[in-house]
Amino acid sequence: MEVQKIEVPVMAEMFAKGEHPEYLFWVGCAGAFDDRYKNVTRAFTKILSHLRVSYAVLGKEESCTGDPARRAGNEMLYQMQALQNIERFEHYQIKKIITICPHCYNIFKNEYPDLGGKYEVINYLQFLDQCLTDGKLTLNPDVLTDTSITYHDPCYLGRGNDIYFEPRSILKKITTHFVEMERHKSFSLCCGAGGAQMFKEAEKGDKEIFIERTEEALRTKATVIATACPFCMTMITDGIKYKNREEDIKNYDIAELIVQTLNI
Repeated sequence: MEVQKIEVPVMAEMFAKGEHPEYLFWVGCAGAFDDRYKNVTRAFTKILSHLRVSYAVLGKEESCTGDPARRAGNEMLYQMQALQNIERFEHYQIKKIITICPHCYNIFKNEYPDLGGKYEVINYLQFLDQCLTDGKLTLNPDVLTDTSITYHDPCYLGRGNDIYFEPRSILKKITTHFVEMERHKSFSLCCGAGGAQMFKEAEKGDKEIFIERTEEALRTKATVIATACPFCMTMITDGIKYKNREEDIKNYDIAELIVQTLNI
């Protein structure tokens, strides 16, 4: 199937023409390089284009936020990467940043200010829920209304930044069959790959965390497990494969579910 080409505005090109987009859309490492999460980037850019939002990406100028380096204990590398980003943001006079990664959101919002980088940082779920509330986005209620969906709370959205309402508000507009896992919201179980765990070998134990969490999701009998983080998507997808349930259980990001109901 041919992938639809999406024209994404680039900050340097717009800046050269004297244009100053309202938002920087920070794609993130996974959104730029991970084949599965590229679909989430495409989905969100489709929505931004559909809404005619004034935004741009850094493109080849985008680097890592430094979050994995800091979580792994390399403070020097983190500060080098962060200060480089802050300098670039100042050059482009960036005031508002939208992210699709909870780790990028958290570090921009809570840790960059210590280095002088102060911005209005918006997680894409906050943005999307506001658009739905304001009537800017109208979903087709017939597409997924009978689909049973459960939601896995990313640590850096939930416990880290208290973003529990928005994802559930969106999902309840998509389906009439939203079901919670046993552990959810502030009691949610981690997917197992945050805090730079994605880049190291598993530690000794009886069961991998992602398997435990996938089993919880499967017990809900939902046919879709919704996620909102690249690490969570990777781990939950792996869990579904480990349980040999790829045929009947799907893992979608919330932005992908919205696009399905918009038919864009």
